[in-house]
Amino acid sequence: MTPERERLYRAGVVPVLTIGSVAEAVPLAKALVNGGLDVVEITLRTPCAAEAISEIVKADLGCYVGVGTVLTSADVTLAESTGADFIVTPATPPSLVKPLSEFEGLVIPGVSTPGEALTLNDAGFDLLKFFPAEAAGGAAMLKSLSAPLPGLSFMPTGGIKTANLKSYLSLPNVIAAGGSWISSTDQQAKGDWAAIEATAKSTHQLVSELRGH
Repeated sequence: MTPERERLYRAGVVPVLTIGSVAEAVPLAKALVNGGLDVVEITLRTPCAAEAISEIVKADLGCYVGVGTVLTSADVTLAESTGADFIVTPATPPSLVKPLSEFEGLVIPGVSTPGEALTLNDAGFDLLKFFPAEAAGGAAMLKSLSAPLPGLSFMPTGGIKTANLKSYLSLPNVIAAGGSWISSTDQQAKGDWAAIEATAKSTHQLVSELRGH
């Protein structure tokens, strides 16, 4: 396992964040790192997202920073400009394959079917985002894929929460799970970093229990 993948595996859960203002960015990342979750995915869903990502990268918090909701080649370029470590797509049309392959960091392209997974594997990607996880068959689907597609690993995202986390992290082909329950936009707007850190700590503890580290 590469150091980048080891980082994801040890994190177990990757908070998927939507940041409403640049001022939230660094305090939010600090709260998550203090809580034991040092891998984050920040979505390109708000006007300030790229600047927020850049601020977190520059703060040098020991955080492995990803850019999510990458939809176009322009988004890949934008993600690159932030200095982010990895990028994630929710789905991966053919037009995105070349730009993704040229990104210097880790790339986790999104799929929702076995056919899409095979197509991306042929293009050189063997770590994939499974999205929307629960709606696309959940842990049962990923368990079914482990035997016929043994060379692929997944980061399922979508509908995952504390109650069903074990069903995903117990699978050998799941490297980590993406979760939006760790931090809400309301908490971020209020600056409730203590609550976010507490959720991160309890999630980190659960991952440690499930994975024995």
